[in-house]
Amino acid sequence: MEKKTFLGVIGGSGLYDLPGLSNIKEKSLSTPFGQPSDTIIAGELNGRPIAFLPRHGKGHRFTPSEVNYRANIFALKSLGVTHILSVSAVGSLQEQYAPGTVVIPKQILDKTVGLRERTFFGKGVVGHVSLADPYCPEFQKAVFNSCKSEGASVFHEGTYVCVEGPRFSSRSESHAFRSEGCGIIGMTAMPEAALAREAEIPYCTLAFVTDYDCWRENEEAVSVEAVLAVLKKNVDTSKRIVRSVLEALPMSSRNPIFNAAQFAIMTSPELIPAETRRALWPLYGKYWDTSTGQK
Repeated sequence: MEKKTFLGVIGGSGLYDLPGLSNIKEKSLSTPFGQPSDTIIAGELNGRPIAFLPRHGKGHRFTPSEVNYRANIFALKSLGVTHILSVSAVGSLQEQYAPGTVVIPKQILDKTVGLRERTFFGKGVVGHVSLADPYCPEFQKAVFNSCKSEGASVFHEGTYVCVEGPRFSSRSESHAFRSEGCGIIGMTAMPEAALAREAEIPYCTLAFVTDYDCWRENEEAVSVEAVLAVLKKNVDTSKRIVRSVLEALPMSSRNPIFNAAQFAIMTSPELIPAETRRALWPLYGKYWDTSTGQK
């Protein structure tokens, strides 16, 4: 299936202040899974569609565990977004990822503890979508090249360990994550990446390293003050990268992730409760009997 590409960006509320952004509209959407974190800002850059959603709400009102990840992904899907770029602040667990560098991780280790709603399935429908490779390699390559073109010090490797938060790690935890081979640590990659895959949207994390967590004994432990200072320095860089990513995306794509759930649903369509069927129709209706148009 070929689709006209539409970039969605989940990150800080200031990212959509891009020079040249036109036809700006605020989209206040409701979903079967509740309200998204905030209003979605949709617009165009050089005729290409782009949408921005502040993950934690404007003013950073939601903890990582309070973010309504299902509503965020569903809302972006409803707008027609085909690719999601997650812009995140992370801590470094390896010496080479110094504060100020960018990491595009290849894997995720989920250490969250079950407080977050993490799937669109349930309530009468069972599905199992593969997340062996949680990030889209094709999309990652475009993002990596965009980072290089904008002069960022960027790594395309490693594992993002996602913790519950909102507290930062203890030193023992930080050392344990290092011993497991993790490269960076954050609080939002899951279930965001998994939900994007269930929604058949190619997904990539653009991780800005703000600190060395707390495993380096000779340095101060991570603090909000230090994180914000590094993020402030990276605002212009992140905006340039977002613009470059949009320009690098092809006008249309046949990405295989557009059909990631084709064989994932095990429940017979006729046994799915009507309410669940209606809720999930924007995601999976194309795989159900559409001859009558009935949802």
